[in-house]
Amino acid sequence: MTQPKFSPQISVPVTYMRGGTSKGTFFKLSDLPERCQVAGKARDNFLLRVIGSPDPYGKQIDGLGNGSSSTSKTVILSEAKQADHDVNYLFGQVNIAKPMIDWAGNCGNLTAAVGACAINMGIVDAAKVATSSETGICEVRIWQENIGKTIIAHVPVYKDENGQVQVQETGDFELDGVTFPAAEVKIEFIDPVDSSSDMFPTNNLVDDFDVSGCGLNKDSVKATFISAGIPTIFMKAEDLGFSGTELQGDINSNSELLAKLENIRARGGVAMGLFKDESEAQASQHIPKIAWVAPAASYTASSGSEVAASDIDLVVRAMSMGQLHHAMMGTAAVAIAAAATTQGTLVNEAAGGGSLSEVRFGHPSGTLLVGGKTEQVDGRWQAKKVSMSRSARRIMMGEVFVPANAF
Repeated sequence: MTQPKFSPQISVPVTYMRGGTSKGTFFKLSDLPERCQVAGKARDNFLLRVIGSPDPYGKQIDGLGNGSSSTSKTVILSEAKQADHDVNYLFGQVNIAKPMIDWAGNCGNLTAAVGACAINMGIVDAAKVATSSETGICEVRIWQENIGKTIIAHVPVYKDENGQVQVQETGDFELDGVTFPAAEVKIEFIDPVDSSSDMFPTNNLVDDFDVSGCGLNKDSVKATFISAGIPTIFMKAEDLGFSGTELQGDINSNSELLAKLENIRARGGVAMGLFKDESEAQASQHIPKIAWVAPAASYTASSGSEVAASDIDLVVRAMSMGQLHHAMMGTAAVAIAAAATTQGTLVNEAAGGGSLSEVRFGHPSGTLLVGGKTEQVDGRWQAKKVSMSRSARRIMMGEVFVPANAF
């Protein structure tokens, strides 16, 4: 009798965390199987199996993903490679339907969880954590490996009954797009634009963007192309036939509309110099992002709560991995802050124009306040700092099981 062939499973320590309005699996580099500790096919295949991709059903039932771009994410943390930093942070956006992980950009939402997770994993220097209890905040300097940038997370901490310093995860900070309140984590993105490059890759604050053949009833629209946080294409909602107050159900169930937006996104990726042609751009769904803006307007958020025009400066909607995001990607929020605080961009104009240091924008789940400081250096626009508040919480710590022959 022929014995059935099978492969035993291996287990690897993992932490499952919410960061901002996203969730993902967090690994300590040294805990990964040895062949997965370096970039390559083995690492990607291992992480794909952990999340449950590729899944033609789009549900990721056989993994830890939840069938949405906000939850199909993975993070690898390790000791800092850069001087004056506490932790090295590598992010992977896992494609749901394809055997692909995009390592090209950062996840701003999961960034909020990196500092806390690094402390809990013992990566941050113990002496630094111990002394942070005096102020109640541990300032974790993060090196974001994907984009080569510094991010500072202000992680709240406290002393437990045994005198040990712990990360504070619960609290009363409310973040639209997250059901329950938690402790506030302030995030600062330092110099999110390379000093050698222009924040606006076309050297213009507003461009005439050729969208002929993309399915719109016009051949050209106004656009602001920006590379801050993540490369993003901002357009006026009205030029796309939108109001700027759309919810997921208005966009994500319309395959014809999604295809049109993807064509525009790919065309924009070429215009920004990110790709040679549109087919290459379509192979990388993570960048650039496409978003549309409009002046402040009242609407009902996805939770059923009312957002009043008087409480916000503008409305913004953004696509993530081919779907309208349920709230706002953290990296896109960085782009919004940088663009809004630069006079003359479409985002700045939608917010009322003029000199702005912060804006509160409306998104599908509610609102978000972001701040920024931009300036021209040697004729090039630079974002010196962008800040926002998020929250993070451990959901699970344990071991994830993966078939040994999967990678």
